[in-house]
Amino acid sequence: MTTFAVRPGSSRQLAGTGTLLRFALRRDRLMIPVWIGVNALMVLSMPNTLEGLYGTPAERADLIRQMATNSSLRAMIGPVFDDSLGALTAWRVGVYAGALAAVMSLLVVVRHTRDEEESGRQELVASGMVGRRASLTSALLAATVANAVLALLVTAGLAGQGAVGALALGLGIAGAGMVFATMAAIVAQLTESARLARGLTAAVLGTAFVLRAAGDSATDDGSSPLTWVSPLGWLENLRPYADERWWVLALLAGAILLQGAVAYGLAGRRDIGMSFLPTRPGPAVGRLGSAGALAWRLQRGGVLGWSIGFLLAGVVYGGMTEGAADLVGDNAGARRIFERMGGRSGLTDAFLASMVGMLGLVAALYIVASVLRLHGEETSGRAEPVLANAVGRLRWAAGHLAIAFGGSALLMLLAGLGCALGYGKDIGPILGACLVQLPAIWVIGGLAVLLTGVLPRAAAAAWGVAGAVLLIGWVGPALDVPQVVLDLSPFGHLPKLPGGEMEWGPVLVLLGLAVVLVTAGLAGLRRRDMTT
Repeated sequence: MTTFAVRPGSSRQLAGTGTLLRFALRRDRLMIPVWIGVNALMVLSMPNTLEGLYGTPAERADLIRQMATNSSLRAMIGPVFDDSLGALTAWRVGVYAGALAAVMSLLVVVRHTRDEEESGRQELVASGMVGRRASLTSALLAATVANAVLALLVTAGLAGQGAVGALALGLGIAGAGMVFATMAAIVAQLTESARLARGLTAAVLGTAFVLRAAGDSATDDGSSPLTWVSPLGWLENLRPYADERWWVLALLAGAILLQGAVAYGLAGRRDIGMSFLPTRPGPAVGRLGSAGALAWRLQRGGVLGWSIGFLLAGVVYGGMTEGAADLVGDNAGARRIFERMGGRSGLTDAFLASMVGMLGLVAALYIVASVLRLHGEETSGRAEPVLANAVGRLRWAAGHLAIAFGGSALLMLLAGLGCALGYGKDIGPILGACLVQLPAIWVIGGLAVLLTGVLPRAAAAAWGVAGAVLLIGWVGPALDVPQVVLDLSPFGHLPKLPGGEMEWGPVLVLLGLAVVLVTAGLAGLRRRDMTT
């Protein structure tokens, strides 16, 4: 049992918080700015884009009428409450910005709480002059700093559309992020595994999105009880730029304070490394006779969760196809964006291709997370006992890489099946469009393997690459950026399917590049020392 230098009941339970906060911000000096930058650019790029798409009052009025009658698009984006550029910006990206802030926050909190305990570093820290609740406080403060910076950027960047609405949107996004930061703090006390803590909190976030979507599909004014159950629905009902409901911020603040109090109460009632829901002791059920079987056991929960998400997303996107064509109508600007994203083979095919491309971008996040599990097993010390037996490094790595690369193929296959199910036809072309995303996804995964094998201390930079690719693919076409910028992403070289012509040259080049990156990464892993 760990001996604390500060008595649990004393006034110094937060001793050392400042030092731990500075250390946390230093460790996250790459990850936090990337998440903030991607999120802020997504929000701040919208006014100019929307002005080009819906520049006249008539076009905006037509948009509002279309959204009032199109339940599929309301489920995906939410209802429109006003026709100003600020209100349209909040409608188009508000919920997604809140979800991204939530993901950033839960990653930060779990990394500096349960991850530290699981690796054994927290026990070393706690043996010094550090209070019992200092680590939890520093983690929440790090998330607070990140969300505060994001709120300031959003408020300052959108002030030209109206300072009051900009402040409401910035506070709403930051509030949604902090709701899931405190939720992650609770889950980190309940579980023994950082992986499980991240997965459970992410599952709650996914549930919140689904509840909001279900509520918005049923009503066109955000009044559904299902919408009000979701913190993302609170952000929506804050209504920035549309007669702001400031009292909704009290819901966010109340949830943050209540969950924070629960997390602090739980943190004071357990030993370091322990949890209220301990992992069931062995023997393990099933066979673990190989490195691949162990990798599957470690990652099967994540694969299952991502698979369900991609299948449901495919169904939603497929069901939106006809409605999206009606929404775009004669809007030349919107049509041009879809053509840049999905090709010029017709609006329906262009919409499907653009949605499939977005799923491919999200699958790149999965493959990075799965590949970096190698790095996590190594730095936590769990890889050494495995490698001390008759298991070579390449065999150990191959188990995790099979889950990463094979899992991404499974995700895109399920997305294609779901999309075809929602659309109701053309299963072959849609599956082909989904599977053609794999070479670009595997290039991102290959880069993560290269960093893990050659530069393990910089392995987290793979998140930065995936975030930049996501930003280019999502925001680039809407901002009408030069083609040379779009070509920086491997996804920019893929054929635009369905509807376009299949081009094998770029596909084979990307596959070859992925093979080279993985081979170089495994060669580096084989030759270097293992890190701790």
